[in-house]
Amino acid sequence: MNKLQAYINKLVHLEEHEAKAMLSLFSNMTLQKNEYLAKEEEYSTKIAFIQHGVMRAFYRNNTGHEYNKTFFTDANFVAAYSSIVTGQKSLINIQCLTNCEIHIANFGEITKLYDKYPKIERLARKLAENKFVIKEKREIELVTLDAQERYKIFQKEHPNLENLIPQYHIASYLGVTPTQLSRIRAKK
Repeated sequence: MNKLQAYINKLVHLEEHEAKAMLSLFSNMTLQKNEYLAKEEEYSTKIAFIQHGVMRAFYRNNTGHEYNKTFFTDANFVAAYSSIVTGQKSLINIQCLTNCEIHIANFGEITKLYDKYPKIERLARKLAENKFVIKEKREIELVTLDAQERYKIFQKEHPNLENLIPQYHIASYLGVTPTQLSRIRAKK
């Protein structure tokens, strides 16, 4: 849990008793490649911290076409946020693209700590703010930058991810076809 504790401490310094209360809610779990942390049309209650591995969040339309929304790598929190916050069914899927070692907790149990430990609530707020900033940046890039520029940003933000996952996932994330991605990569 050292990565988890270090990540938390970068956002909010928790006193030992606060950290102990929060970390005690997490348990270790291994998910295999292609397993799901969350599925669309199911209720999600879990939040996870990726110790090691790669996951993707994606939408699937009514014809079965998949659109990658984002990737999660080592030292990242991951959850079907709208589902855990609203209690409604998930709109997205979260799938392992590699074997993943995670720390996992019930989000509702974490929220029960908010009144007793305000710093934990502050941590949750900071996590939500960070996720919002990332989401907003990504949305702006999708509508203002061409595919080549988005690919350069992807490479900078996710170094070595290209070596770990299939190219068609990257193409989907960039909003291009695998053939278009091959052309972009050939221009380098």
